[in-house]
Amino acid sequence: MNFSHTHDPELTLLTPDDDVTDPEVTILVPSLNEELTIGTFVDWCRQGIAASGAAVEILIVDSSTDRTPEIARERGARVLRTPKRGLGRAYIDAIPFVRGKFIIMGDADCTYDFRQIAPFIEAFRKGYDFVMGSRFKGSIEANAMPPLHRYFGTPLTTWILNRMFASRFSDIHCGMRGISVDALLRMDLRSQGWEYASEMVLKSVHMELPTTEVPIHFLKDPEGRLSHMKRRGWMEPWRAGWRNLQAMFVYGFDFFLVWPGLLLLALGLIMMLPLLAGPMSIGGVRFSSNAMLFAMAMAVLGQSMLVSAAIGRVIFDYSGHVQPRFERLLPYNATIWGSVIAVLAGALLAVPLFDSYVGNGYVLPEIGIETNWAVFGLWLIITAFQIFISGLMVRALGVMLPVKKAAPPLAG
Repeated sequence: MNFSHTHDPELTLLTPDDDVTDPEVTILVPSLNEELTIGTFVDWCRQGIAASGAAVEILIVDSSTDRTPEIARERGARVLRTPKRGLGRAYIDAIPFVRGKFIIMGDADCTYDFRQIAPFIEAFRKGYDFVMGSRFKGSIEANAMPPLHRYFGTPLTTWILNRMFASRFSDIHCGMRGISVDALLRMDLRSQGWEYASEMVLKSVHMELPTTEVPIHFLKDPEGRLSHMKRRGWMEPWRAGWRNLQAMFVYGFDFFLVWPGLLLLALGLIMMLPLLAGPMSIGGVRFSSNAMLFAMAMAVLGQSMLVSAAIGRVIFDYSGHVQPRFERLLPYNATIWGSVIAVLAGALLAVPLFDSYVGNGYVLPEIGIETNWAVFGLWLIITAFQIFISGLMVRALGVMLPVKKAAPPLAG
């Protein structure tokens, strides 16, 4: 047995005697006390490797207290020994030890059939960077998936994600999936627990990765094994579902900001502009300065949402194209002078109201058209500051945030 240590003393790599050289693909799977299934799982992997004809290494990221690592290494797998600190963290720890150009992920409990890895490898060779397994396009063995997951949780969260991101996934929670190492490095996963799965799917959409789905076979737990989800109690599926929704909300800011922001801004302007001519009535309903204030509030809220969305898009941009696009949209000199002109125009619109205020003995006169002009002027001033500040922030982010360029695979 060979041992190698990295700069992290908590990680230790165990290599088998018949270790594969120069692998094209890495089967990367975390495990925790899976001595009941790990031997069969590695055997299934080796059968799948033989059927695919590809050079594939098996890398088990293990935090077990039983014989799982010894059995896995004896069957021909590499084993990275790590502390127990979360499923997502297991993948993060393993990245420096991956030698393949592509990764196939899954579970070591023999619920995903790793004898069928050839479709993933074929998809990689066709140029796909992200290959999702789909249990619904494949097969689900009887009693393999709880009814709550099969008919409610997974379809619902998949539908929500597809609506938010205009994607076409059929099974976003499938644990058997593949990704190129180049894409995984650029993805910069942060989640430490179960929610890594949603983070990966959501970032694949933000990155516009070439993506496809392949049907897979989902099997029930082997006799005598209790899944980790069941070990944590009946509330764990609900907690996992909430964490996945939280990840969707964090990465799905566009859904909550762009279209609602545009709608609010448009409605605010539609109400404000006619009222510049004075109070008006529509169908017996009178609109005056109160309506003008309400419209201004809607417009300000809408444009604030759009500014936040613009900054978010720069932060979550993996192409390096969004920030320069915003800089072209808001040229520095034109933005400054445009903001100055808007502030001056807003101040001039407030002059009649101020003049009436002074002429009335420093008491506001009866509400009239001057109030509407002043409200619109205030909106112009707020808008000028928002656009000017957002332009500066976009440029600052371009300096502070490194462009997420493609990076070469790390050698193990």
